[in-house]
Amino acid sequence: MNILTTSLPGVLIIEPRVFSDERGLFKETFSQERYRERAGITLPFVQDNYSRSGRNVLRGLHFQRTRPQGKLISVTRGAIFDVAVDITPESKTFGSYVGVELSESNHRQLWLPPGYAHGFYVLSEEADLNYKCTDYYRPDDEGGLAWNCPRLAIAWPVQHPLLSPKDSRHPGLEQFQLPSRRDRP
Repeated sequence: MNILTTSLPGVLIIEPRVFSDERGLFKETFSQERYRERAGITLPFVQDNYSRSGRNVLRGLHFQRTRPQGKLISVTRGAIFDVAVDITPESKTFGSYVGVELSESNHRQLWLPPGYAHGFYVLSEEADLNYKCTDYYRPDDEGGLAWNCPRLAIAWPVQHPLLSPKDSRHPGLEQFQLPSRRDRP
């Protein structure tokens, strides 16, 4: 497996080894020992999720407020433009993002440690995603970040995506701003 670092601390692109021949293919999508040793992923996964979306759908940007989730994302059918945004105000990369294409043909995975917002846009007719999470989803703890926040300037490959009503109402990056030094007690 090949591990590619990104401009965001801890966010990794993982390229698993793929064995293919005339019969089809095989790949290992997760091995606790190997991912710990090679990628430094030490948090336990407690929940696996599956998502199917159609063309022009954009989901996100989502996060958990007090119980952030690490996520290992992979695509089993189709292709997406996957995005991670640093939402930790104290971070040197606060407000920065990484965008990467994940697809059934490139076999790439994206690892987001806790502390990032996540979203994706579907590039194919349909896309099936699997993602492993390091904490449980809690509806009362969920938050969102506007996909088109001008301060993020994400280079989405779309201008008018299909959004859920909830995703169309998320606030921008200003929700994470710390008060200025003179406003702090």
